[in-house]
Amino acid sequence: MFQLFSLIGTIAFAVSGAIVAMEEEYDILGVFVLGLVTAFGGGVVRNLLIGVPVTSLWSQGLFLKTAGIAILIVFVLPMAWIHHWKRSEAFFDAIGLAAFAIQGAMYAVNAKLPASAVMVAAMLTGIGGGMIRDIMAGRKPLVLRDEIYAVWALAAGLAVGLGELKATWELIVLFVLTVLFRMLSVHYKWKLPRRKYVQTGSAKDGSVM
Repeated sequence: MFQLFSLIGTIAFAVSGAIVAMEEEYDILGVFVLGLVTAFGGGVVRNLLIGVPVTSLWSQGLFLKTAGIAILIVFVLPMAWIHHWKRSEAFFDAIGLAAFAIQGAMYAVNAKLPASAVMVAAMLTGIGGGMIRDIMAGRKPLVLRDEIYAVWALAAGLAVGLGELKATWELIVLFVLTVLFRMLSVHYKWKLPRRKYVQTGSAKDGSVM
């Protein structure tokens, strides 16, 4: 299951990064760079924080090849097909989020880390690549402006960290629920509480409080 979730997340986020690069009119090298960063950025950030050598990325030959092939396919696809995919972008993004969050949580559990670290690993793996993608593309990160996003990664990490989910069917159910709640938050536009900073009259006048 660890390998399966890694593969699903890699494909979903590699495609996402490639399409964002094409929207920003990057050349083919830029498309590959942004696609690979999106697919592997979250895992690299997670590894840095939990003490796993970042060089372990280069041993993931299957995933690097899979991401490269997925990016190449997207680059040569007819534009009409890509527009069709864009209509389902939130769904594929939810698949990547759920797959990588569970993969990151399982990674932390295998490293014998506490539940709090498992949650952080799940969140960083689930949202890290997307955040780096958006920053490199000059966009405000999706996780900071869109409907509830990182919360579902944290919830998946909590379920794995506390529940010690190991059976295949349990992980599949968790994956489906994470995708479902992410899509519900998109459909119903669920958002976390926000507070807008408004300058006071004295601050506008330049006076010192």
